[in-house]
Amino acid sequence: MASPKAPPTERLLRSWDRLSPLPGGTWLFSRLLGIMVPYTGTVGAHVRELRAGYCRVTLRDRGRVRNHLNSIHAIALANLGEVTSGLAMIAALRPGVRSILTSLSIEFVKKARGVLTAECSCSAPNVEEPTEQAVTAEIRDAEAQIVARVVATWRLSPP
Repeated sequence: MASPKAPPTERLLRSWDRLSPLPGGTWLFSRLLGIMVPYTGTVGAHVRELRAGYCRVTLRDRGRVRNHLNSIHAIALANLGEVTSGLAMIAALRPGVRSILTSLSIEFVKKARGVLTAECSCSAPNVEEPTEQAVTAEIRDAEAQIVARVVATWRLSPP
């Protein structure tokens, strides 16, 4: 992992670069992400792909993330969409730009069951002054049907 003195986003991206090519590296990165961002780690999401402006994350269906309707809980879906959009955004930003979530909305399209895949593609603006950037993560089931859309608005601040 990168130097603890580096900003958290820089440490995260360096860790991805080092670990993702290794056998089991994406799994290990996902566990480290859960340590760095403890609440995000509670759903057990697995980062599968991360590059500038793009992230793909999967979530296994298991008892820990289910609700009383025998489907994946709404907040687990929101968590999955938030982490996917956040990783895509920070991977797109130039070094030193800070980001913080300012709003999150979710549209539930259908019950979420089975392995889910969240994807987000975005481009980052040239951040010269504080600005807001909304990005969308779509969450699909194993049949590629959309189960939820998450719109995350990130406040971006220059270095």
